[in-house]
Amino acid sequence: MKGWPAMRILYCTSEIAPYAKTGGLADVASALPQALRRRGHDVRTVMPRYVHIGADERELKRIVRRIGGDFFSRPYWGEVWETVMADGATPVYFIAQPELFERKELYGEDGRDYADNHLRFAYLCLAALELLKRLNWRPDAIICNDWQTALIPVYLRNRAELRDDPFFQSIKTLFVIHNIGYQGLCPREAMREIRLPDDLFQPAGIEFYGRLNLLKGGMIYCDRIATVSEQHAREIQTEEYGFGLDGVLRERAELLSGIMNGIDGEEWNPADDELLPAHYNLKRLAGKAKCKRTLQQECGLAVDAELPLIGMVTRLATQKGLDLIEAAMARLERLRCQWVILGSGDKLYEDLLAGMARRRPRQCYVRFGFDEQLAHRIFAGSDAFLIPSRYEPCGLTQFYAMRYGAVPVARRTGGLADSIVQATEKAVAKGQGTGFLFNAHTPEAMLTAIRKALKVKTQEPILWRAIQRNGMAQDFTWTASAERYERLLQLLISRGA
Repeated sequence: MKGWPAMRILYCTSEIAPYAKTGGLADVASALPQALRRRGHDVRTVMPRYVHIGADERELKRIVRRIGGDFFSRPYWGEVWETVMADGATPVYFIAQPELFERKELYGEDGRDYADNHLRFAYLCLAALELLKRLNWRPDAIICNDWQTALIPVYLRNRAELRDDPFFQSIKTLFVIHNIGYQGLCPREAMREIRLPDDLFQPAGIEFYGRLNLLKGGMIYCDRIATVSEQHAREIQTEEYGFGLDGVLRERAELLSGIMNGIDGEEWNPADDELLPAHYNLKRLAGKAKCKRTLQQECGLAVDAELPLIGMVTRLATQKGLDLIEAAMARLERLRCQWVILGSGDKLYEDLLAGMARRRPRQCYVRFGFDEQLAHRIFAGSDAFLIPSRYEPCGLTQFYAMRYGAVPVARRTGGLADSIVQATEKAVAKGQGTGFLFNAHTPEAMLTAIRKALKVKTQEPILWRAIQRNGMAQDFTWTASAERYERLLQLLISRGA
């Protein structure tokens, strides 16, 4: 620990890898608590126990047999189970309530959210607070993440039995926005279902165009707000990126921080990644050529060392720029390169990519769903990596890509803008240029950046190799980011603001 007093921190979230994962939040929720614990803090995490978690109960220890009760309009009783993370030290508390959490998916099915999501995650928030008293463990701060845990600061400020309880009065809350596009919207009637005071339903409270907005509640009633990159912290205060909440964020701008996410440097390391057919590092890149050749063979592509291979591991959604892929599809197919794409999402985009793979099976391979092993092999086997996001709060794929020597081609937004440096010859010579960025969210701007990358790859191999090495030399592990969270939490606790 770097001289900071030890803190007690509860990290509350709806998903943690490897127990449950739909996106980057799960990776952050795994890595950050362990990074803070390594810095000397007592960090504990809490999440729902979904149906697939701990089918073999010998993996878990039940620590509370009965929790909940008359939280809402009817009693909900649950249990609490415990395990530890991969570090063997960071506790994970699973809130188990079969009626609420034993579902096929985490948040919804067939493209529709579960209608009672407000009730499910309100239960998580209240059970997590009750658990603290049952354990007689009072944290200095609670880190809440996205709309699923946004009710923790709302309840602490507005439910009398919590607000007036000395046990809770000194606890500070840090609310982290990972994706402002998902806000936990529900009907006004949900106010009474989850027992919130009626006077909160107003524009200055948690009302949002006639509906209840859980994310807004977390933003208003927490002690501080953070989001996952400095650029995104600025962007979400604008009408274009604020999803209707930019005014709230501008009002609380002095309490808003942007802290870049990180990655697990041990799991994501091409020098000893067990999922790769060959290993390499920035000084010895020969193994990357074998990774590319093996990926081409695995995916049924033409085995050609000179033909550039572009990878994508992404959610197939408009937010991720798949609308640009759709608009540019005919022109992308004519480029002299190969594609390997892994992801799932909107059927429109799945059908679009499946069609490309059918038409050009020696040029394009697509796999729907998520395959952790294949993802590692795509990062290792790709020459370049396309990330055309409409907006990207932080993003992790650019970190993985650069670490594995796959040069990112990305839109200049959010964390992509903060972490990728345009690869001009001058920047590359200084050890700074790491990728190819484009500004406008248009197919023409994306195609220009892709063509530039392909030209450098095929015509300027020395420059390309320097760009690769610059990216591989960057430190995107949690070390620096955990220190920034540590500093923010310590100031919050010591100053109370």
